[in-house]
Amino acid sequence: MKHFFLSVLLLMSSMVHASEVEIVSAEAECDKGRYCLFRATLRHADSGWNHYANLWQVMTTDGKLLVKRVLYHPHVNEQPFTRNSARIHVPASIKQVVIMAGDLPNGINSKPYKLNIP
Repeated sequence: MKHFFLSVLLLMSSMVHASEVEIVSAEAECDKGRYCLFRATLRHADSGWNHYANLWQVMTTDGKLLVKRVLYHPHVNEQPFTRNSARIHVPASIKQVVIMAGDLPNGINSKPYKLNIP
């Protein structure tokens, strides 16, 4: 009986972990005017339209949203995958940003990814 409960607990914890979006890598490509395009590579156990990585966003270190990239479909057979943001102006005073990602149905659930701006 003990082994049964342990197995159920392990299964549940792996299911929770499986729903997190992993930010594998990210980069910022900025021009001289400090207009930046952000590129993020995500990994997630997409299983179809009811559970897939559906967004990532770039914020200042104090939590101000700079840009949000919504993903409109699952990437079941394309893992990890990379997508770009729109090009946005980033003030010169911002030297680092934080990227967060999430999935449907759980919302933002990645670990913060810190990125220095060139």
